Amino acid sequence: MTKKSPLRFILPWLLILISPAEASSLVQHNLQVELNTNKHYLHVVDQIELGGIEQREFLLHDDLNPRSLTPGVTIKRQGSVSGSIPIAVYRLSMPEGQQAITLEYDGVISHQLKRSQESPGRSQERLAGTISPEGTYLDAGVAWYPYFQNSLQTFSMSVSVPEEWLVISQGEGPIIDDYGDQVQIRWHESQPQDDIYLVAGPYQFYQQAAGGVEAQVFLRQPDKSLAERYLNATRDYLLLYQELIGNYPYHKFALVENFWESGYGMPSFTLLGSRVIRLPFILHTSYPHEILHNWWGNSVYIDFQQGNWSEGLTSYLADHLLAEQRGKGDHYRRNQLQRYSDFIHQENDFPLNRFRSRHSSASQAVGYGKSLMLFHMLRRHLGDETFIKGLRHFYQNNRFKVAGFQDLQQAFEEIAEQSLDDFFQPWLTRTGAPKLSLQEVKTEKTPKGYRIEGKLAQIQKSAPFPIEVPLLIHQQNAEPKLVRLPVNQRNKSFSVELSGKPIQLDVDPWFDLFRHLYPEETPPTLSNLFGSENLLILVPADATKAMQQAYRGLANRWRDGYPGIEIALDSDVDKLPDDRPVWILGWENRYKTAFLNTLKAYPFQMQNSILKLNQTSYSLKDHSFALVGRRSTEGKSLAWLGAISPDSLPGLARKLPHYGKYSYLAFHGTAPNNILKGQWPVTESPLRRSFTGEILQLKASKPPPLVNNIESSRSKHSNH
Repeated sequence: MTKKSPLRFILPWLLILISPAEASSLVQHNLQVELNTNKHYLHVVDQIELGGIEQREFLLHDDLNPRSLTPGVTIKRQGSVSGSIPIAVYRLSMPEGQQAITLEYDGVISHQLKRSQESPGRSQERLAGTISPEGTYLDAGVAWYPYFQNSLQTFSMSVSVPEEWLVISQGEGPIIDDYGDQVQIRWHESQPQDDIYLVAGPYQFYQQAAGGVEAQVFLRQPDKSLAERYLNATRDYLLLYQELIGNYPYHKFALVENFWESGYGMPSFTLLGSRVIRLPFILHTSYPHEILHNWWGNSVYIDFQQGNWSEGLTSYLADHLLAEQRGKGDHYRRNQLQRYSDFIHQENDFPLNRFRSRHSSASQAVGYGKSLMLFHMLRRHLGDETFIKGLRHFYQNNRFKVAGFQDLQQAFEEIAEQSLDDFFQPWLTRTGAPKLSLQEVKTEKTPKGYRIEGKLAQIQKSAPFPIEVPLLIHQQNAEPKLVRLPVNQRNKSFSVELSGKPIQLDVDPWFDLFRHLYPEETPPTLSNLFGSENLLILVPADATKAMQQAYRGLANRWRDGYPGIEIALDSDVDKLPDDRPVWILGWENRYKTAFLNTLKAYPFQMQNSILKLNQTSYSLKDHSFALVGRRSTEGKSLAWLGAISPDSLPGLARKLPHYGKYSYLAFHGTAPNNILKGQWPVTESPLRRSFTGEILQLKASKPPPLVNNIESSRSKHSNH
């Protein structure tokens, strides 16, 4: 799920890159639009108020044909922009002081879905823009309206569409005028926008008041129950984020069902695919993410020249916050750190200030995962109260403006009354992450109790990072003690006085730091394999011809676009390689026993026709399984997939790459439907020292979720 980036930030040219200082110009569009969906045809009359901008060049789709309807104003084509979308550059000749012009243009816009690979087995469909009988999608990326560089825009729009069609855009609407065979839909937005969207299709419309905001749902088929779930969720999340950040910036929020599988967040609406919106967990994961984008990215706009801060902050205050409320914030952070380890290597790493948008699993690991960890470390550094005040200050100062990481830093500095340059600059401009080593730990009795001493080292090859390392010490007959140790150099000694006898020391026990994880800190998961562009997939030679072909089809799908992935019959391999992960496919695979040996430490058994996971038994005849283990000697992952029939494998090939954070999965039937997912337990870590010989589970209370502090922080904020 992502904020849809406007045209000026996704096309490969510098002409129209925008900066905060240049974003003061405001253009008003008054658009009269006619759509002929069967012919992919668009006709527009646009009355434009230029708002004092000096620039007279604009961009428009090259298949449209602009004409001036204003006397004394002429249009001349200047050239075109290179790229996958045909876009022309036009120049206006007009009398000095002329600010109002009317343009007319028409033509065909019809582009096809394009599939791009994000990681082995995982792809994404993208659509530049189209007008079709299935639906219409137009945004600035397809240049369907005249775009003037270095400007934001306000607009009113009236769109003629076929009967039973509706139109969605940002702002206030829909106002519906029915003229029989044609329907005219009106929208308008008076707040400055970085894009103008036009989405249309055969929709069922639902609406509900949500605390001063209108919640809306547009579905392609009637489904009142589904609509009500989203309307109620919209109300709840709007309340949550208004209390946390500030007033919602728009008149409505709409869920819009798309005609291809997408996950886009636009100002005041989200465009989700039909399959996506019917997944039960989306209401509690991706949906709040898209609502929150109306604060971050869709009302405070992104200065992409400084890097995209919006995805990380949105992920932190949506996906992470909801996990934190369930007591799983540390698990969520560990998963993000593990994704970074699985998908990032020296050749594809990049600093945060170069992140623009997600185009691969690697870019997601940096732009979402590393970024959200930056905000988490900032929160721990400042404290929850100051962090929340900083968020509100940033939002109030930058609503409907273009803002970057520098503006974020300035907002937090003004609230914290301290310079944060030493914090922000290394995390924004450097690649990599720290790797910690716990060394020379010892304890001794003192006249007042006990003392624990040791050394923390940053052992990565790169220079040290500025970090505050949490040390959690369990004591005998005393509460656990938490100490935060600044470690800005290569080696840092520490000494902690205790009232009770130390039992166990844990370094960064809740994964509060962005850092490299040790393999022992993480369970083996599917992302260990899907994050590798160099792995071996073994097809069972003894399987039936149909099963062997189906397994090979799955393997070919996962290999597509990744020449470093090798597919072989198990009979052609004398020994499992030590230098890469391996997929072992099939019940008959000769290396299945070698895989099962990696699971001896876990709650797992396979006997006859039963597989037992966590004390629950599953029959092999109607269940498919995907399990991951790790070879102790090399640390490389082994995964095994056992399917019930050839018919189940296309679904498994499509679904498994989306379950990357799990160690084990069970699916029922040929659909197949997931009925079990989980991670193997982790008990060892090089960043833990036991002084009794036994490993304790953490007993200290986790820090509370950010949302628990809203009321007190809001009260103090109002007195600031």
